[in-house]
Amino acid sequence: MTAPEPLVDRVRRRLVQEGWAATPVSVTDALRAEGLVLPESSIVEVVRALRTELAGLGALESLVAADGVTDVLVNGPFEVWVDAGDGLTRTDVRFPDEAAVRRLAQRLAGSVGRRLDDSVPYVDARLPNGIRLHAVLPPISGQGTCLSLRVPRRRVFTLADLVEVGMVPREGVAILSQLVSRRSAFLVSGGTGSGKTTLLNSLLSVVDPAERLVVVEDSAELQPAHPHVVRLEARPPNTEGSGAVTVRDLVRQALRMRPDRLVVGEVRGAEVVDLLSALNTGHEGGCGTVHANSAADVPARLESLAMPAGLTRAGLHAQVAAGLAAVVHLVRDPRRRVAGIAVLVAGDDGLVSSVPAVVFRDDRTVRGPGASRLL
Repeated sequence: MTAPEPLVDRVRRRLVQEGWAATPVSVTDALRAEGLVLPESSIVEVVRALRTELAGLGALESLVAADGVTDVLVNGPFEVWVDAGDGLTRTDVRFPDEAAVRRLAQRLAGSVGRRLDDSVPYVDARLPNGIRLHAVLPPISGQGTCLSLRVPRRRVFTLADLVEVGMVPREGVAILSQLVSRRSAFLVSGGTGSGKTTLLNSLLSVVDPAERLVVVEDSAELQPAHPHVVRLEARPPNTEGSGAVTVRDLVRQALRMRPDRLVVGEVRGAEVVDLLSALNTGHEGGCGTVHANSAADVPARLESLAMPAGLTRAGLHAQVAAGLAAVVHLVRDPRRRVAGIAVLVAGDDGLVSSVPAVVFRDDRTVRGPGASRLL
């Protein structure tokens, strides 16, 4: 027997008004107050539905729990999409109305102490279960409340696993493994959802167990299978606008924590200056991810991040040439895969460019002009 939606709504409102938890006893009392007496099996179902709505992800619970799902996207009450690795697919999940989506978004934000209302109409936070939450309320979002949930991987894939799913070419495993074992500094580049974190997790998992990894992230996503990992996570400002701890703050702290490897989960701001400085002052083997459309775009991307932080163009390129060895680039077409590896080489003018070393194309490995430098 399926619990009727109007009944669940009525019981929910009463529980909220009375400040009760959704326990069998409180639900039974609420049903009696509504003038209803249901069999025990129906009460259990009402309790389950209420707990999902009041403490879980509501209608999105089953989507998040499905194997392979990395993203759940809600565009208003009647449009819910998922990505399970093969591109976005529209689901049959619907919300009763706009108020239900807004209520879910506000409850999720509130569960981590974040505010979401007309005065603060958007939020970016990590939920206790590791899911990355982003929400935007109307009228900022014209079609209704929008939710974006990034679901963390339930397990860390090995390089062999990534070969099996076609993300890493078989010929690339040895090169990537040596990039790590030789303690070369590198960046993993690619667009949103291209698998940068997944690949970096796998690469960090093959680091020598005797080494200490200090991982700095804006929102914790990296979970390498390694015995010695210290994780630092940035903190946004509170509702009064104070108390923020930035990624740059944490990179500076990480350098005082005796890291064998300094890892910045996503380089997207002034922290690039401190990361490059570290890579040029004895902190070998550092790595991170960066958003870029191609490996060739990485130097320009680093310029756009470092120059507003006070580093000159010439200074940036000098630091990159001396401190960074390679860029591992991923694409999504639509399958996530490693497209190739480039080396960073300074020209006669002192400016660094990404020179293709290995390109993976149609199950073939093509050596580029930077191959000898890489290998």
